[in-house]
Amino acid sequence: MSDKLAAVILAAGQGTRMKSKLAKVLHPVAGKPMIEYAVETAQFAGVEKPVVVVGHQSDQVRALLGDRVIFAEQSAQLGTGDAVKCARAALEADAGHVLVFYADMPLFKPATMRALVEKHLACQATLTMLTVIADDTMSFGRIVRDANGQTVRIVEEVEATPQELGIKEINPGVYCFRAQWLWENLQALKPSAKKGEYYLTDLLGMAVGQGARVETETIEDVSQCIGINNRVQLALAEKIMRERIRERVMLDGVTLVDPASIFIDADVEIGQDTVILPNTHLQGKTRIGQECKIGPNAIILDSVIGDTCSIGPSVMEFATLEDHVDMGPFCHLRPGAYLSRHVHLGNYAEVKKSRLGEGVHMGHFSYLGDTEVGAHSNIGAGTITCNYDGKQKNRTVIGENVFIGSDSMLVAPVTIGDHARTGAGAVVTKDVPSNSLAVGMPARVIRKWNAGNE
Repeated sequence: MSDKLAAVILAAGQGTRMKSKLAKVLHPVAGKPMIEYAVETAQFAGVEKPVVVVGHQSDQVRALLGDRVIFAEQSAQLGTGDAVKCARAALEADAGHVLVFYADMPLFKPATMRALVEKHLACQATLTMLTVIADDTMSFGRIVRDANGQTVRIVEEVEATPQELGIKEINPGVYCFRAQWLWENLQALKPSAKKGEYYLTDLLGMAVGQGARVETETIEDVSQCIGINNRVQLALAEKIMRERIRERVMLDGVTLVDPASIFIDADVEIGQDTVILPNTHLQGKTRIGQECKIGPNAIILDSVIGDTCSIGPSVMEFATLEDHVDMGPFCHLRPGAYLSRHVHLGNYAEVKKSRLGEGVHMGHFSYLGDTEVGAHSNIGAGTITCNYDGKQKNRTVIGENVFIGSDSMLVAPVTIGDHARTGAGAVVTKDVPSNSLAVGMPARVIRKWNAGNE
């Protein structure tokens, strides 16, 4: 029998209790759709391309995951057993074992799944299931064992006797099956009397009745098994996930000042000895280097920050900082902003779709849009690149070692040559040659000098 592992992720439920136009499994937890956690868990366990069973709002799920997974369609909601049947054709024929679990359990730890698989393989079991010891049984089915401690059946809460309701071991619905046995016995499942649906839980009784080997992997961390069916459970999962993330980054050498007020998304990376101050939000796939100081009240989305940077209460979106950059407070880096080493931004500076060369100083209350700035240039306070002419965006090019006077307006498209200067309040509508001083409105060149003799 092959030890090759396949996985079926159940994501076809309607999620009506979410009361949302968005598919339930696409609701984010710590900045990432919950289906992403399920896919990553399967991959961590050793499955290259899990099969995702979709149904309701399947187009949304397909658009997100693309070719990272294999899709199977469950057109009618006929239970978990039927969902796995729908996945059979999409599974690789040589898979020897099949993981089955739900897409709406984002708190499930990948290491737990790997432990389940390792036990299943080591014991050569037919069926290995995860169980949880919990005081809050969350209406899950109870695990019934015989006098020898062997699992014999799962009883659903609505059908449990008072004695069975006292059982603290519950079934969160995570299984590993021997593939050949699974396919043979799925066909023998009977529809439930109440709903006419086919349930995977019935396979346990079938395995016990056949004398097949059944194993369990038992954990006590009930938080891993919280399924999300409504916004209240979504908020609880968000809280728990963010607590885990904060703990992880602190153990990795990051200082969080007042951790409870700091929000870090699941895919954020932070280097050692960086300090995150209160009320800071680090979102998306943001990457922050070592020995930085971020915040307070900073919001950083999908941005890259080098080492030894200092960012005050500012906003960054899809921007990049090299090492030793300091900015703020109250700066705004919009998509496409790129700040090279040793750039300094003063208060209330805004940069969009622009690249600032090494050592550029940009004064407060300034705006650079669609601009290239050469190394060691100075952008005076109140400078604005007028990049939009009412129809299209135009570029401004500022050379190296340029001095832009305060309150200058650079009307794009325009180029300021190396070592050039503008006077305070200049309105530059034409190119300024290198080694020149332009003043006035509109600006005119009043003086030139040779390079190196400024």
